[in-house]
Amino acid sequence: MEIDPFIFRFSIFILSIFIGYYVVWSVTPSLHTPLMSVTNAISSVIIVGAIIAALAGSSEEIFETSNVFGFLAIILAAVNIFGGFLVTQRMLQMYKKKKK
Repeated sequence: MEIDPFIFRFSIFILSIFIGYYVVWSVTPSLHTPLMSVTNAISSVIIVGAIIAALAGSSEEIFETSNVFGFLAIILAAVNIFGGFLVTQRMLQMYKKKKK
């Protein structure tokens, strides 16, 4: 019996949702912000894949599905990366000694 590739990938997606939920909620509150801001930097890997997806396909049609989703992934990952660095910078400013 052969498993449909869509069902196989969809089940992996559902399992990753549960694993991500339990991993994030098991982190103590004092470590949550630094952990999440550092993991946002992992989005740079997503940008590499998104660039590949955005440039995939023939050069005749610019607005293919992979190109559009690749472009959206680039935009969302860039927002995620810059937001993560801003959160990290703001968090580090809270721990600096204030000048009198």
